[in-house]
Amino acid sequence: MDDVANAIPIRIVIKLIGFQDEDPDRLLAVGQTAMRSPEEGIEDLRQIKALGLRGVMMPGNPAVEDYDSHAYDEFWEAAVELELPLSFHILTVRETAPTRGPKMNSFLSIIRGCQDIMGTLILGGVFERHPELKVVCVEADAGWVPHYMYRMDHAYKRHRFWLPAGQQLSKLPSEYFREHIYTTFQDDWVAFKCADQMNWRRLMWANDFPHSDSTWPWSQKMLAEHAHELREEQRRAILSQNVADLYQIDLAPLQ
Repeated sequence: MDDVANAIPIRIVIKLIGFQDEDPDRLLAVGQTAMRSPEEGIEDLRQIKALGLRGVMMPGNPAVEDYDSHAYDEFWEAAVELELPLSFHILTVRETAPTRGPKMNSFLSIIRGCQDIMGTLILGGVFERHPELKVVCVEADAGWVPHYMYRMDHAYKRHRFWLPAGQQLSKLPSEYFREHIYTTFQDDWVAFKCADQMNWRRLMWANDFPHSDSTWPWSQKMLAEHAHELREEQRRAILSQNVADLYQIDLAPLQ
């Protein structure tokens, strides 16, 4: 394990490997990179892949420039080549301003960091330059996606000549979102209601156990209420098939 010591703390690596070994068909882990430089990030990707982990958790704020910079082009290409989806999670972006109002108002703002990253990748031309790149917006709900796609398209159509995007785009911003960005959510019933207004092949339900925002132990009851209007094809995709396809999970042993 010495060869991964500089990239991933040894104790965490051992715990992840041991965690998966308990039931390798059901328990799958992702690695994490500190992204102190694109070069170090690429090396982390290679080591994460060698360890058999299925994806990579990314920091919200990289140490070098921002994620729309061409400095990261080789990193994105490495992620594509290694078939490692990249995840951005809530609460991984450094706050630049204090939250206004009562403390609970901060709970309503935590998805904003993920939204900003998605806009940076789309409007900065990252998906334009790397058409096979796959990104996951983790635990930030999904019901907001249709309006967010509309808002980006509105800005691009009406205001791009005085508020330019990072580069010329060959498609509308919403088209990049629909194709490249996966969103995970728990009890966001709006996401189920709006499934046909976004790419439901990129929606992935989760229960977030054991966090306080988890739907456990009411997951099945909640799904019966929230997902009953979905078509069977949508239900199967959002609850299992989409994540299986993204992370190359063989569902046969689980059925």
